[in-house]
Amino acid sequence: MSVSMKSLISYLVVVLLVILGHFSAGSRVIELSDRFLDVRHEGQWFVKFYAPWCAHCKRLEPIWSHVAQTLYNTNVRVGKVDCTRFTSVAQAFNINSFPTIMFLKEGVEFLYNGERSKDELIHFVMRMSGPPVQLVTRTDSVDMLKASHPIFFAFVGRQEGLLWDTYTAVAESFQAHGFFYATSVEIAREHFDIDVLPAVIVYKERSHFFYPLSGELPAVEPSHMNRTLHMWVNEERFSLFPKVTRSNINELMLTRKFLVLAVVEENRLAEVQAHELEFRDMIEGIIRTQHERWHSRFQFGWIGSPELAHSIAMDTLATPHLLVLNSTTSEHHIPDDEPLKLTAEAVQVFLEHIHNQSAPAFGGNSLPVRLYRTYFEARRSLSEMWRGNPVLTSVLFGLPLGFLSLIVYSICCADILDADDEDTDAHEKNE
Repeated sequence: MSVSMKSLISYLVVVLLVILGHFSAGSRVIELSDRFLDVRHEGQWFVKFYAPWCAHCKRLEPIWSHVAQTLYNTNVRVGKVDCTRFTSVAQAFNINSFPTIMFLKEGVEFLYNGERSKDELIHFVMRMSGPPVQLVTRTDSVDMLKASHPIFFAFVGRQEGLLWDTYTAVAESFQAHGFFYATSVEIAREHFDIDVLPAVIVYKERSHFFYPLSGELPAVEPSHMNRTLHMWVNEERFSLFPKVTRSNINELMLTRKFLVLAVVEENRLAEVQAHELEFRDMIEGIIRTQHERWHSRFQFGWIGSPELAHSIAMDTLATPHLLVLNSTTSEHHIPDDEPLKLTAEAVQVFLEHIHNQSAPAFGGNSLPVRLYRTYFEARRSLSEMWRGNPVLTSVLFGLPLGFLSLIVYSICCADILDADDEDTDAHEKNE
């Protein structure tokens, strides 16, 4: 490339940044303005829509700067929009909560709903910036994938036929949630035990598992393969024992399995007390040692914030605790025994009772339960507001109640005064 061409490109980049906004101080994040609407269809953008007063937005700020720094030499431009200043941008993208994170690829919008950590944000961009299925043509590339991706899917064999067509369609559906690759038999056999071809595998937990309908199956209906592969990918895209948060629990519910949740409490340094850590490790050991027995029916995980468990159970649970949530009916199960007295054998008996529908179930989606859940959440939110800032809570609720009391008082007093006047007039007439 000639020097003049490089100068022209540099000049265009500077002009673009002037049009859009400017870099944040000490950051690679581009401060976007309402003129972003004119160029949002050009290239790839990773944008945070925020409000200055939003506490969640402030916590995301340093992470967003690290994301921008990591993606600086890529084709993805990282920006942010102050929606309180540029309301036209917020309206154009239908922003109704903060922060909202969105990836734009040639004008197509992809909403990010995952964990707001640097690694998860970067992985999301890596998935969305490329094709749904990426080709692996070198043997050492598989080693790099194993080191960088805790979970990924791979198609092995000739890229044709029903399984390949179904795999590419499913990869496009789940591109925002997982990595999908395709490679040759020769490369795959350097890393995996491949007997049946073509095959679809998932690599996770330093091992690999096969899609059950891998191989040449001409009698399989396309609709059946599409449905089963879709369900299989949806189940296998999670690790064996993930951390469950408000950000990913809805995704885990889509597995249609029972969620077996070890409830512990992390401190601000993400540390767990020794006895709670021992309980969590015991629950994790069940799925790791009995994978074939439980994986098809139960998704194991752990919760580090008891508030989420309280919302599920609609009760205050001591930590550690065991909570099993039915993702189909939203009912939950709690063992009768004290959690610290539970053994791995007792937990497995409890799970068998749940599977056989002989264990007591609580909650659900009935109208009384939904009404009580609304009351419980409102009471919990008010309690948290009071503990966090009692003065502000008093002002927020005291002023409306005060005005309401004055209105009621004035109405009642007016009726009494009118009644007294009428009695006085009647008495004077009688006299």
